[in-house]
Amino acid sequence: MKLFYRQFGEGQPVVILHGIFGISDNWVTIGRRLAEKFEVFIPDQRNHGQSPHSATFNYFSLVDDLREFIEDRELSHPILIGHSMGGKVAMNFAMEYPGRIEKLVVVDMSMRRYEPRQEHMQILQAMLQVDFDAVSSREEVEDIISVSVKSKRVRMFIMKNLYRINDNRFSWRLNVDSINENIDNIFEGIDSPYTFEKPSLFIRGGNSDYIQDQDFEKIQRYFPKSKLQTIEGASHWVHADKPDELCAMFSEFLEKDCEFNVK
Repeated sequence: MKLFYRQFGEGQPVVILHGIFGISDNWVTIGRRLAEKFEVFIPDQRNHGQSPHSATFNYFSLVDDLREFIEDRELSHPILIGHSMGGKVAMNFAMEYPGRIEKLVVVDMSMRRYEPRQEHMQILQAMLQVDFDAVSSREEVEDIISVSVKSKRVRMFIMKNLYRINDNRFSWRLNVDSINENIDNIFEGIDSPYTFEKPSLFIRGGNSDYIQDQDFEKIQRYFPKSKLQTIEGASHWVHADKPDELCAMFSEFLEKDCEFNVK
């Protein structure tokens, strides 16, 4: 699958993978900071953003998309960064193709299976409830999703996926139907016969429960050169809550100073 992507800078390649319901745009601010020292690629994963839609949506297909993306651009030993769902794609890829990447960074995601989260299901139901034959403005769409999604911040995150097809009609960039039908695949855990023996950094939000202390024992079995760091005061959306602290951790791990006030 040929993925849409954003590209910044030059140097050693870095590939950043967004999470469920996300788009490449969510990571542009961080990507531009890293682009002061690296060549940064931020793809929209399948069924997200401007990338193609597919009825198939699981980690096998997402890893295969990433392999094709790296091969098509002839990226030599990129650094792989993944958040949430993107973190599981990155972990799976690192164990399956360890010789193809140099370092791994996983932001707020462990290897275990997660139970369906209420927030995820609320987002899906809210998006499915929008009848685009009956709305003519962004305000009407937000009013509909506000019935299920009370958080203004989450609504703004959802609304980034809204786009205008023509003067009279809106739609979601997300393939909401496929994501809804396959959401259990995204919550599944990782079990692999392989390990990744290169440097790996796992970053968790101090206010998030996605990486718990007991999760790190399994992480270290599969990623023996990994370390875990916590950004206090950050939720699961670490890159939105604490971008400066996140960039500082990237800088230390990647051994290049990427802490810049780049807009």
